[in-house]
Amino acid sequence: MSDHAAHVPPENIAPRRILRYLPPKPSLFSGIYGLVLASAMVAALDAAGEKANPGPDALWVLLTALASAAAHGYSHVIAQRASGEGAAAANRLRLVLAEWPLVAAVLPTVGMLLAAVAGWWTEATAVDAALLFNTVALFSWGTRAARTAGYGWLPACRAGGMDMLIGLMIIIANALIK
Repeated sequence: MSDHAAHVPPENIAPRRILRYLPPKPSLFSGIYGLVLASAMVAALDAAGEKANPGPDALWVLLTALASAAAHGYSHVIAQRASGEGAAAANRLRLVLAEWPLVAAVLPTVGMLLAAVAGWWTEATAVDAALLFNTVALFSWGTRAARTAGYGWLPACRAGGMDMLIGLMIIIANALIK
């Protein structure tokens, strides 16, 4: 048997050339969390019978993402303290700033709401577009997360589909509540 056979990865493991271009796992986690947060926020802010106000709604989505990212990062700091590892202040700041993908994930939703402020479309259209975009993005990020974990394409797409179900549940809940 040749040495080459020992270096062939199993079929369900993504080749290294693919993994090199995928974001790290914590970024994927924060990004998926941010997409779910943005979807839930934009659905909740678009109340039926209320006057459309996409500017403040965009601000609320952004501020909620910033607060969530800070809280999540700070929870890492607290967990590190509780484990007795005690970190330097610079490391604590890095833990909080590492949550930037959560904030980045809400920016398309904020942009769509700001497009409604500019009059390019109505707030209701912006909400629908954001919910659709976020649902498709959940599938994409879920698939990428599974590929990063080493899953083959079919299992990765199934995982992405499960993530996409979260977005679909928000869309269905939004339609039923209104």
